[in-house]
Amino acid sequence: LQPATDRHEFPGRSWAPDDAWRHGDELFVRDERQFEYHYFHTDGESVLTLPPGRYAVEAWKGPEYTIGRALVTVTAGGVVSQTVALDRLMNLPQAGWWSGDLHVHMNYGGHYRNTPEWLRRLARAEGLHVVENLIVNKEQRIPDISYWRPGPDPVSSSDFLLMHAEEFHTSYWGHSALLGLNEYFQLPNYVGYVNTAAASLVPMNAEVFDLARAQGAITGYVHPFDSRPDPYDRSTPVRYELPIDAALGKVDYFEVMGFSDHLITSEFWYRLLNNGFRIAAGAGTDAFPNYASMRGPPGLVRVYARTGGPLDHRQFLDAIKASRTFVTNGPLLGLGVRAPASPRGQRPITDSTGWYRIGDDIPLPAGRHTVQVQVTLRSNTPVDHLELVSRGKVVASLPLRGNRTTVDTLITVPVEASGWFVLRAWADRPAEPILDLYPFASTSPFWVTVDGQPVRSTEDAEYMITWIDRVREDVEQHEGWNTPAERAGVLELIARARAVYQSRR
Repeated sequence: LQPATDRHEFPGRSWAPDDAWRHGDELFVRDERQFEYHYFHTDGESVLTLPPGRYAVEAWKGPEYTIGRALVTVTAGGVVSQTVALDRLMNLPQAGWWSGDLHVHMNYGGHYRNTPEWLRRLARAEGLHVVENLIVNKEQRIPDISYWRPGPDPVSSSDFLLMHAEEFHTSYWGHSALLGLNEYFQLPNYVGYVNTAAASLVPMNAEVFDLARAQGAITGYVHPFDSRPDPYDRSTPVRYELPIDAALGKVDYFEVMGFSDHLITSEFWYRLLNNGFRIAAGAGTDAFPNYASMRGPPGLVRVYARTGGPLDHRQFLDAIKASRTFVTNGPLLGLGVRAPASPRGQRPITDSTGWYRIGDDIPLPAGRHTVQVQVTLRSNTPVDHLELVSRGKVVASLPLRGNRTTVDTLITVPVEASGWFVLRAWADRPAEPILDLYPFASTSPFWVTVDGQPVRSTEDAEYMITWIDRVREDVEQHEGWNTPAERAGVLELIARARAVYQSRR
């Protein structure tokens, strides 16, 4: 709630109920607004005490709803009631799609004391159905360790799941997430802290992933890139383990959207896909909801996973692992694919609708083909680009008309070699109340396999080999090992991963 001015893009002071947790977005464009964007969460009715004046009210309930706006005039001693309506753009749970934030930290040294009950309240106000509370160390303590349990937190219900998962915290190898641990919380929770007893680089993420998968978890990498990584640039070290673990088949998903730049992160993901690694698009805000000032609330970025049925955590994780996902901070995407008939008049086997969906693989015989792609966009803020990407290149740029929030169209795409396709939407600039760098959404890929041939890219295999060689160089110089065997084991895993890329050149 903010005082209305003649220029709404420069709002003044914000207001909230006396008993609310007030949050301020730490990222804002300073030449477009004078103050942080402030907000609070509500159960649907809130009472505020305000000086006389004219106010703008803005309401948000996640990507599935329009943004509600109203102007209110408050007089001295008066009482005014204002209803703000939010229309539903799409009912995705009804179609078997469930939204989740895969990267939330319930308590992480902030200003407020969070609880599962309060986190549930925040998540429901954001229209979220699954929250993965990644329990992790904050320096030498693990704030939420007492909440860890296998299975849903007791505040969960038939349409909301609060899960206590784990973030493995090594800045050397890259932060990673373990979702769906069903036996125990894994310790140590971090490695590679120089000048401490945890200076060794063992265990690697690869070994942590093996232990997590043994107890039913899926594994992923989180908040990867704010700037474009370049292994050919020798002015900065290269230590990120993701290319190694991808080659060894240990990564289920990647935060294509996270506390990072989504387009830059997507570029790196495309290189992994070009090497034939079927790694799903995931999303996690890295939210600190007990902070007063933070980059967005839980659900700022989220993944939608298609289970096709009621909300169930195992099915939700299985859908992510199977790449039946799209990720977003606002735009909603739909993607269907119809393959051509064979010379005998037979189509590849698909579901009863006759359409392939996100995450599916379309087998085709050798030769040139044309596939039909059904594209859907619904967005509560305008987007500037709606693109079909294949093998890292934009192969179709779909026109956006009117308010640039709605598209329903059918396009045809030529195919003559094995590959993958991703639909993405994005805007050139930030757009409040999406408290992110810019509106963005992306599907996981659908794959096309022609004549049984795998997807390969010599350029991207060379890129990853260069990356791994840089990691090996840094590992060889590391001095924090506990034993020579630790160093030898790490170098052996690196060599195995390099050999995979070598075979894919």
